[in-house]
Amino acid sequence: MTMQKRRLGRNGPEVPALGLGCMGMSISYGEPDDVESIATMHRAFELGCNLLVTSDAYGSGVNESLIAQAIKGRRDQVLLATKFGNVGLGGGVPEGLSGGHPEYVKLACERSLQRLAVDCIDIYGLHRVDPVVPIEDTVGAMKRLVEQGKARFLGLSEAGAQTIRRAHAVHPIIAVETEYSLWSRDVETGILPTCRELGIGFMAYAPLGRGFLTATIKSVDALIAKDRRREHPRFLPENIIKNNELIESIEAIASAHKVTPAQVALAWLLSRGTDIVPIPGTKRRTYLEENLAAAKLMLSAAELAQLTAAFPPGVTAGTRYPEKQLKGLGI
Repeated sequence: MTMQKRRLGRNGPEVPALGLGCMGMSISYGEPDDVESIATMHRAFELGCNLLVTSDAYGSGVNESLIAQAIKGRRDQVLLATKFGNVGLGGGVPEGLSGGHPEYVKLACERSLQRLAVDCIDIYGLHRVDPVVPIEDTVGAMKRLVEQGKARFLGLSEAGAQTIRRAHAVHPIIAVETEYSLWSRDVETGILPTCRELGIGFMAYAPLGRGFLTATIKSVDALIAKDRRREHPRFLPENIIKNNELIESIEAIASAHKVTPAQVALAWLLSRGTDIVPIPGTKRRTYLEENLAAAKLMLSAAELAQLTAAFPPGVTAGTRYPEKQLKGLGI
């Protein structure tokens, strides 16, 4: 199977149409299974999906160390994207510094390079914008990493439109990584148009609505006790009931094509523009293969319009993050 390619940003690298989000291999969704996770990454490479997306915050570096095992001896086959500065989730910021402080940028990069066991990160991103440090200072420090050969390209995650502009003026940003799916369409108003104007690619994380758009989470009982989604408003029992009504249009189209709801949701996202690269996460080969097959699913204009109408922006019951985390988005 040859994977379709897309260019990430006007001047960025060529990447597979779908990347692989690695967070869930280590934290948040159920129990880790390192052996299966490594097998999943290896299968992804075989299928032409060589874009791995992680962060130093996923298990305070645990996920980067896991990736190091998977890419050993295969560095030249892989595009590595990692991030720093999501201090709330774990990232080990020394006293007196904050997530976007220039000194911390340097330190965080060194630590990531060490854990990943590489000498250069392909796409180095700011995971959350630091509200106390001017973005120019943070990106200025990231730019020095590019000059030193420690990073090839720069990215941002969950940044607001004005911040994206200011960052891009300091050094070209090739990708913005932010949540985008049928049930999270808020980027369509400010962030996506800004990216398109500046020639910045878009990496859509949680493209399956944290698993909800797979149509397998019919009640909160589908989530194990330790699953972080239980803290997310959209997964409260009363919101799950409301949100399940939205899923019917996805299920109907999936059944007409004899594909899965997940593949329909990904095909819709891929149809939104060739500058969009969804990065569904999984730690299992079966789901990886299912997700990547979505790149071949062609939905009709009528079906795409039906999905777009069924999920107008703001229709989803519940905010996309718990209250305290919402404050760190779109700065």
